[in-house]
Amino acid sequence: MEAIVLAGGLGTRLRGVVPDLPKPMAPVQGRPFLSFILDQLLVAGFETAVLAVGYLHEAIRSHFGECYRGLALRYSAESEPLGTGGAIRLAWPLASAPQVFVLNGDTYLEIDHKAMLEAHLRAAAQLSMAVYRVPDASRYGALGLADGRVRGFFEKGRSGPGWINAGVYILSSELRAYVSRDGAFSFEQDLLAPEVETIRPLAFPADGLFIDIGIPEDYARAQTLFSTTHR
Repeated sequence: MEAIVLAGGLGTRLRGVVPDLPKPMAPVQGRPFLSFILDQLLVAGFETAVLAVGYLHEAIRSHFGECYRGLALRYSAESEPLGTGGAIRLAWPLASAPQVFVLNGDTYLEIDHKAMLEAHLRAAAQLSMAVYRVPDASRYGALGLADGRVRGFFEKGRSGPGWINAGVYILSSELRAYVSRDGAFSFEQDLLAPEVETIRPLAFPADGLFIDIGIPEDYARAQTLFSTTHR
């Protein structure tokens, strides 16, 4: 299995507590947050991870190098911000598997990657998306689900419980045509939302630990959630 890890975010909301570091390098329990994601990929049986890097990418490359505990690392470096969609477009040629996982470098999700891949192949899906149910979806924007598929995206700000995009995808090679557009764009807002009825993403529910360290409150919560068992 191969994965693209989106690790190029500016992390502007964390600048007050994590200055001068790319967001995936924010220290948690004395380690870069990204290392927990790479550990998870190793346990799941991944062989290669393409790190889609941008802001201060030298800090990531100098820390992890070309191999992390046997996991081969490749780097796709943006010369200018490309958004999540542009970052995937740039990184995808460095992966050779017909189905490629895409993960956010600032989000940790406990999930059975092999089971997700099996579901993806069984459904012959172009795209599969891990979904997670939260008590209040207002921060993330809720998803509309029907018959095991993602059928709609709702804007942030709508309070109440709901399913959200948990930041883990599987992309089949047929989806390459959708990300071939030029320039910077958001994978979710500019591609998935307007094309949802055509792509019909498979929804794969996850119910393990989920945390996005994008805001200071959740970054602080990560320090306690990641106990010594995650070290």
